[in-house]
Amino acid sequence: MNETAVPLLPCSSAQETLDFYQALGFEITHQQTRPYLYLALRRSGFDVHFSKPPQGHDPSREDGGGCLVLVDTVAPYHAAFTQAMRAAYGKVLAAGRPRITRFRPGQTRFTLIDPSGNSLIFIQRDEPAELEYGGSKKLHGLVKALDNARILREFKNDDRSAFRAVRSGLRRHGAQARPVEQALALATLIELATVLGEQAEIDVRMRELRTIQLTDAELQRVENELRSTGHLDERPPPT
Repeated sequence: MNETAVPLLPCSSAQETLDFYQALGFEITHQQTRPYLYLALRRSGFDVHFSKPPQGHDPSREDGGGCLVLVDTVAPYHAAFTQAMRAAYGKVLAAGRPRITRFRPGQTRFTLIDPSGNSLIFIQRDEPAELEYGGSKKLHGLVKALDNARILREFKNDDRSAFRAVRSGLRRHGAQARPVEQALALATLIELATVLGEQAEIDVRMRELRTIQLTDAELQRVENELRSTGHLDERPPPT
C-alpha cells in the first residue's frame, strides 16, 4: 500500500495564502488563478492544496477547512514557525488571523490558522488517545481544574472556557490547595487573562501571586507558566 492523502482547503485570497505559507518555509509546487484557482504547497514531506472557497465562505468564522499533521515531535515545528514569523512579520502572530496557538513544554499539539480561516493542527503521534473533559478522574481539587483548563486551551483553543475553569477551581478549592498549586493556578489565570485582554484580572492575580512563598524549584515551575506573558519581572519571591 502506498496511499497519499492531500488536503484541499478553501482559499479566500491567493496572494495572502502564498505570502503566509512561504513565510513559514513552504515551497510552491503549483500556482494558477486562471481558468480557476489552484495552489499547491509543500513543506518537509507533506503537501497542502487550495482552491476556490464555496459560496458564503467567511474566513472570520475559521471553519472553512482543516488538516491534521501527525509528527514524531511537535515542539520543533512550533519553534520553527514562530522563528519564521519573527523574521517575516517582526513578531509571533498570536492573535487575529493568521496566527499560531501558544505552546508550553509537554504540550502535544498546536494549531496554525491561515488567512482563509483554515486550521492546520500539528499533533504528536504518541499523544494520549483519550481526553477527559472536566479534568482527569485521577486528579482532584485545584489540580483537576488545571488539567481541565489545559485540555480546553490546548485541544479546543477555548481560552475563555479555560479561564473560567481555573477561576472556578481556585474559588472552590484554592484554600485547601498547596501553595505551589495556588501559584500555578494564578499564573495560568494571568497567562489566559493576558491573551483575553483582562488587565484588571492580571493586576489582581499578580498581587495575590506575590503573597505566596515558594521554593526555588516551585518558583521555576511558576515562571514557566508566566514566561509567555511578559510578567517575569513581577515574579513571587522564593522562601
